[in-house]
Amino acid sequence: MCKQLDRLVVLDLPPGQVTRALAADFAGVAFVRGTQPPFTIFKRVKFNIGGKIFETTATTLANAGRNSLFGAMFDDNWNLQTDRPDEYFIDRNPDCFAVLLDLLRSGELYIPSNIPEKLLYREALFYGLLDHVRSAKWGQFDGNRLGLSRSVTGRAPDDGTAIRAGPDGGCCVAHGSMVHVYDWMLEEHPPINLDYQRVNDIGWIDSDGIVIGACERLGRGDSGMALFNASTGELRHRFHVTHENQVKSYTAGALSFSSDYKIFSSCKGRSNEYGIGVWDQATGQQIDFYYEPAGWSLGDADKLQWLHGTNCLLVATLFPRKDNCYISLLDFRDKSMVWTWSDIGALETVDEKRVRDAIAMEDTNSICVVNEYEDLGFMDLRSSVGSVRWSSRSRLMKGKMPDEPCYPKLALHEGQLFSSMNDSISVFCGPDWVLTSRLRRSYGGSICDFSIGGDRLFALHSEENVFDIWETPPPPII
Repeated sequence: MCKQLDRLVVLDLPPGQVTRALAADFAGVAFVRGTQPPFTIFKRVKFNIGGKIFETTATTLANAGRNSLFGAMFDDNWNLQTDRPDEYFIDRNPDCFAVLLDLLRSGELYIPSNIPEKLLYREALFYGLLDHVRSAKWGQFDGNRLGLSRSVTGRAPDDGTAIRAGPDGGCCVAHGSMVHVYDWMLEEHPPINLDYQRVNDIGWIDSDGIVIGACERLGRGDSGMALFNASTGELRHRFHVTHENQVKSYTAGALSFSSDYKIFSSCKGRSNEYGIGVWDQATGQQIDFYYEPAGWSLGDADKLQWLHGTNCLLVATLFPRKDNCYISLLDFRDKSMVWTWSDIGALETVDEKRVRDAIAMEDTNSICVVNEYEDLGFMDLRSSVGSVRWSSRSRLMKGKMPDEPCYPKLALHEGQLFSSMNDSISVFCGPDWVLTSRLRRSYGGSICDFSIGGDRLFALHSEENVFDIWETPPPPII
């Protein structure tokens, strides 16, 4: 027998065990056929927070999840522990607790003007509720619904090199030999200073670790890549290149990371260390190296992308780093190039000569490229010819070249394609990649890099050393 009381569904329970009066407290809870409901979730729970008394139900506390402080109050079946005290005393801020408790009740976050946001975030971290706060502040990422949240002015004098979104909503920004790290509250951590060693690329291995690829320093013997603590800037270990049983100095360029904890980097040495290096991100040990073949370019690569479905690595070397463009897929299992494309021999007037970025799209077995007009081109990975099919519907510049050289970037996220051009980012959707929206902010000049992660888009501007944060508004609570 199935019986519905308001939003409560009870299956095969003896009559009279659940009443309509309890249905409101039991909202959203359903039971497996033949089991008894955990009636302890109806029980009231009392807290003394810094001398102020709060009373709530186990249902509300269960909304905090297993990984929160309140999750420890329940057993494996989400019943309150039987040996619990009559009152829990926690010596924390009562005003912040009231805000967080209301968040668990309603799913909405309201921060009174007398509570600093940083204080509330600190308290949310203590209770294990930061994910709840983040979810209430901005919604699931959607490129067509993004709104500008804020802009942050950098502190380094050089033009920006790269910006990378962190997994928890923070980011790191490379300027010259400095890397500035921001948490999800956009509070800056101690910067990482490489002492005049120019940074080429940066990347997160997790919320606590940042890998930095940089130029070698002649005469110093420094390796070109290292892992740092994101919070303190402390060096954890370096990634060395070994050639003929000797540790070699090298320049690390583009970075990529695989799901089995490998780090890939383009490498340039002073002898034969040209190619793609592979390291174990946990130990820092080199585990492989793909040497650059004659007539091709790997060590100067601008972009690396690991393809999880095919276990191959996209390697793209593009203008202006090289006069010609080289795009290839590497299979490290048998040290082979399974697919290649280059514009060598192409006429100066054709669009292929102006390719500025590339990204692999595994769902459609294709590679997308973009030129300086922000035209999108597509190459079929199932074809050995490697010709580019250009999409005219994406032409936004109408044949007019920008006054200054423009090097657009590409990103793919949750089935949406993003392309930066001058001071804006275009969003393309659908099977034909139709332009659906544009993100634009005039302050700061052209966008030199952008990155998506932690349900945020970060755009780094070159002229005014500023980066923008774009977020999707949270859905309304009905």
